Amino acid sequence: MSDGSELLNGRCVLVVEDEYFIADDMRRVFEESGAQVIGPVGNIDDALAMIAETPRIDGAVLDINLREVMVFPVADALRARGVPFVFATGYEENAVPNRLRDAIHCEKPIEPARLAEALFGQTLAC
Repeated sequence: MSDGSELLNGRCVLVVEDEYFIADDMRRVFEESGAQVIGPVGNIDDALAMIAETPRIDGAVLDINLREVMVFPVADALRARGVPFVFATGYEENAVPNRLRDAIHCEKPIEPARLAEALFGQTLAC
């Protein structure tokens, strides 16, 4: 497996994660790989605002539970724009509604390079 840098270089990636250290680590690794990180944001309202205000989003990483609120409206908004996303979460796949079960689901802890592979590579699973 690569370090993900060739997959992330030049990409705009939305990070939706409410755990500061996880979000900051993801941001740092993605930026070091040449990505422009949108956010990170830690709540649904900010994520939806970012989606509405940002003309270019190449992919997104979504934690499922943001301070006891499920991220699914954000996933729906991304899907409506045709933006690929990955759920990066401690929740099992059966926590995802049927309409979103075809999205890639990665259980934490996960290396940012694996997230890049899941978003922009040929990998269909984590």
